[in-house]
Amino acid sequence: MSTAAAPDVPEKKTPRKQSKLFANAQRLGRSLLLPIAVMPAAGILLRLGQSDMLGAIPGFEQGASIIAAAGNGVFTWLPLLFAVGIAIGWAKKSDGTTALAAVVGYMVMYQVFAAMSPIVLAGVEDANGEQATINFGVLGGIVMGLVSAVLWQKFHRTKMPDFLGFFSGRRLVPILTAAAALVIAVLMSFVYRYFDIALTAAGQAVADNAVLGGGIFGFVNRMLIPIGLHQLLNFFPWFQLGSFTTGGETYHGDIARFLAGDPTAGIFQTGFFPIMMFALPAGALAIWRNAKPQNRKLVGGIMLSAALTSFVTGITEPLEYSFMFVAFPLYVIHAVLTGTSLALVNALGIRDGFSFSAGAIDFVLNLGKSEGGLWLIPIGLGYAVVYYVLFSFVIKKWNLRTPGREDDTIAESTIDAATKP
Repeated sequence: MSTAAAPDVPEKKTPRKQSKLFANAQRLGRSLLLPIAVMPAAGILLRLGQSDMLGAIPGFEQGASIIAAAGNGVFTWLPLLFAVGIAIGWAKKSDGTTALAAVVGYMVMYQVFAAMSPIVLAGVEDANGEQATINFGVLGGIVMGLVSAVLWQKFHRTKMPDFLGFFSGRRLVPILTAAAALVIAVLMSFVYRYFDIALTAAGQAVADNAVLGGGIFGFVNRMLIPIGLHQLLNFFPWFQLGSFTTGGETYHGDIARFLAGDPTAGIFQTGFFPIMMFALPAGALAIWRNAKPQNRKLVGGIMLSAALTSFVTGITEPLEYSFMFVAFPLYVIHAVLTGTSLALVNALGIRDGFSFSAGAIDFVLNLGKSEGGLWLIPIGLGYAVVYYVLFSFVIKKWNLRTPGREDDTIAESTIDAATKP
């Protein structure tokens, strides 16, 4: 009996560990949403304040520069926002102390990087001919956010001796975070050269293979949405990959670089515009048209709302969730077509970007910064035709249970999935 039972022990633990790892990955992905939520407002301010927008109004040049500076402030301190957002989102039952610890930790890290730069980057100059500085971008903020969250979780109820009682509990966490930040920043400084080389090589590889890289990213991005891990995938290309220096500021990631004026940015953004503004709404039309006659009115209301949300804001989850699980083969087709869209626009050399998502709002605001942005409209209309025809054919051919095609009436779960934010 004992020999038969022994092998079962690791088999029981392994799924549990995998489940915990998966849950932590989802938790980290959700934590990334908090700082990302700030970016749309900042992106709009930055875009409106530029010379081809409000800056083009005679006599309002200084006012426009102030507006642009307000938006640019968020992108300049994006690592700090990620530190605070990750700390609050990761720590269980977090409070203001968690955020304070993250701020303190990042401030220490920032200054240690500045002090270590002449040591580990001796003789290296930036684009302005000054001493190059260590810059891990938002990765440094994420590291500090996780550290402060873990320290808060472990020590926010720790009691100190009576003579140090003032520093007990929550007051202890920022102190420990500062000490940890000092050590971590020094260690990270010594690996920065290798990090910078790897990041530059990755950016060059993507630039040299934009068609393949963009296509794979688009496909995997959509396929990870059902399990909630797409934000982890988005982090590296959108917020870390590549660097662009202008006006003495260095920007990392496809989004920040595009908004700062990098002509090579947009590889991981442009192809989403045809899908979110045109193709998915056409897919919604196909779902409505293929619903049973008695269900079309209800399905039409749901699909119209979801399609408008996708077109205007680029928020696609309400529409995608309506068929993601009940008609998964259809969702896989959608993911493949999204990948082809990113590959196609990159092959054509079209560049566009967004501060939030690939909806009409960002499209209009950033059209002046785009390269061939107007071509996204006919491309999007072409994808709309493909989506409508293909969705209609597949739904009928495989008799998929999309909204309105259930045996009796629309299931409550389908309605909930289609309407949830």
